[in-house]
Amino acid sequence: MADRFPADDLPGWLAYLETLHPRAIELGLGRVREVHARLGFALAMPIVVVGGTNGKGSTCAFLEAILRAGGYHVGLYTSPHLTRYNERVRLDGAPVADAALLRAFAQVEAARTAATPPTPLTYFEFGTLAALLLFAQARPDVLVLEVGLGGRLDAVNVVDADVAVVTTIDLDHQDYLGGTREAIAVEKAGIFRPDRPAVCGDADPPASLIAEAARIGARLYRIGQAFGYRDEGRQWRYRGPGGERYGLPVPALRGQHQLANASTAMAALDLLAPRVVVDAGAVRTGLLQVELPARFQVLPGRPTIVLDVAHNPHAARALAVTLGDMGYHPRTLAVFGMLADKDVEGVIAALSPRIDRWHVAGLPGPRGADAQAMVAHLVACGVAGEAIVAHAAIAQALAAARAEANDADRIVVFGSFLTVAAALAALGRA
Repeated sequence: MADRFPADDLPGWLAYLETLHPRAIELGLGRVREVHARLGFALAMPIVVVGGTNGKGSTCAFLEAILRAGGYHVGLYTSPHLTRYNERVRLDGAPVADAALLRAFAQVEAARTAATPPTPLTYFEFGTLAALLLFAQARPDVLVLEVGLGGRLDAVNVVDADVAVVTTIDLDHQDYLGGTREAIAVEKAGIFRPDRPAVCGDADPPASLIAEAARIGARLYRIGQAFGYRDEGRQWRYRGPGGERYGLPVPALRGQHQLANASTAMAALDLLAPRVVVDAGAVRTGLLQVELPARFQVLPGRPTIVLDVAHNPHAARALAVTLGDMGYHPRTLAVFGMLADKDVEGVIAALSPRIDRWHVAGLPGPRGADAQAMVAHLVACGVAGEAIVAHAAIAQALAAARAEANDADRIVVFGSFLTVAAALAALGRA
């Protein structure tokens, strides 16, 4: 083991993790619970678990920012990463160092191989256990965990949340979660716990989510009922289980939908009281300082470049609205690549009214759609052939869009984390 994976070789370890299970995704908690029990650690801090189709990352970012502004030491686990694996595991706003990850990986591997035969773990399962082990050792004041896929059978669900959050429910990952919102909602609600708070940030949740909360005895708090917000232009107000907060600054994360995400995070914080208490100053500071790359991230310079990881129709509709709220740009050029197992045409339909020119490219890996497939999807959605240009890679698509765009135009890069990561690398921002 040590000879093959030296202590300073994070890329080697990550490549190794991809070989431990025959499938990249294999939902189920049995394997994770087995190795977790062998590791023998406990998490003794308030924990918020955040699931949902869209808005998970933003809600986690709001939680982290507000808690840190309130003086708390915060652990945050998210996925996927954009450019470095370390982004997934944060302590007090900073990604953990390679050395800490490798120590945790070695401990998880020892526990995994203590059985005969060794317990197979997916890349995500292994990484989740390593992150939880790191948090148990670091002992932050509060822990925020983002669900990877679904909820009920996701590796993060090995942890019992003090407050469970489901942001939104929409169609995505249907091969694993079901083909309807009702079915997907049951999977998302799997992170709820009996007699503990469950927060739902979906304004129109499926009846199945409400029924599942009632079935297990979770205390459900819904946006629009138990909590909510009102946009007042340059400021906004929140009401929730802890009362009302007035004169709040517009969040640093752009888009009207971010008020719902911020409200959902604030409701979760209300429900952590009295173990965790944040004052009005911490809320305001957190809202102003929150950062989350690639969620309507506008880069400085001309032409304007917008980065967004929108990769399903629900997220694409939110992106379209936020693009519409920007100032005037004569033309919008897309740099676009998606995974083949996503609803590519649903994303195109949501954004095509905002796009004048499409620069498309294939994405790497077995799930990546190639450029010609992307062209075919665009044509099927009624986009004129002369408005489409195919490229070998995202870097070339971005270079072509930048060469074509005038200073007053804008370029929007979207479709996948892989698309945005490739653009950041091409721009020297990785």
